[in-house]
Amino acid sequence: MKIVAISDTHTFEHEIAVPDGDVLIHAGDATITGTVAEISAFAGWLESQPHKHKIIIAGNHDWLFERDPAQARSLIEPWAHYLQDSTVEIDGIKFYGAPWQPRFGDWAFNVNRGRAIRSKWDLIPKCDALITHGPPWGVLDYVKDGAPHLGCEELGEAVGRAKPQVHIFGHIHGGYGERRAPNGIHFINASICDEAYKPVNKPIVFEL
Repeated sequence: MKIVAISDTHTFEHEIAVPDGDVLIHAGDATITGTVAEISAFAGWLESQPHKHKIIIAGNHDWLFERDPAQARSLIEPWAHYLQDSTVEIDGIKFYGAPWQPRFGDWAFNVNRGRAIRSKWDLIPKCDALITHGPPWGVLDYVKDGAPHLGCEELGEAVGRAKPQVHIFGHIHGGYGERRAPNGIHFINASICDEAYKPVNKPIVFEL
């Protein structure tokens, strides 16, 4: 299965050269402020993509999914699987998605670190592909080399328990890239925009 991963497109989806594949994954922050107009435009773009399957989660900018989830889903779900603490299985591959991140300014899907966010990650089942908006602590989660890590410690523990083949996320634009852990998990920060919100990074393609 050929999978194309993107995240943090922030309304610049039309400026991205997206390779074809079996599954297109978007790990959140398709928008700037998550308005109906922005979500509708993104849904139209999803419809135009050739991938047989599309999977998305929300990010901290995608406010409509928190404020009016029924409306947001109605715009997206004709064209994609929307995952929020939920799973979809495609050709025997189990994908699980969740939008939460440790409290980060005054944005959507914020949860306090510690017990509160651990309760979200405790829902993660055994899966082949895990999609979250933010990274685990210490993995592709810094703005630049030497900067403090910004990921979630509790998410790191959950990833170790769930043992997905791949963990896809974004949120921390400066952490764009890939890393393979000693335990074999393939980590992907698929942020398209850089820290200046310029869509300069390429989609990441991999096989499962």
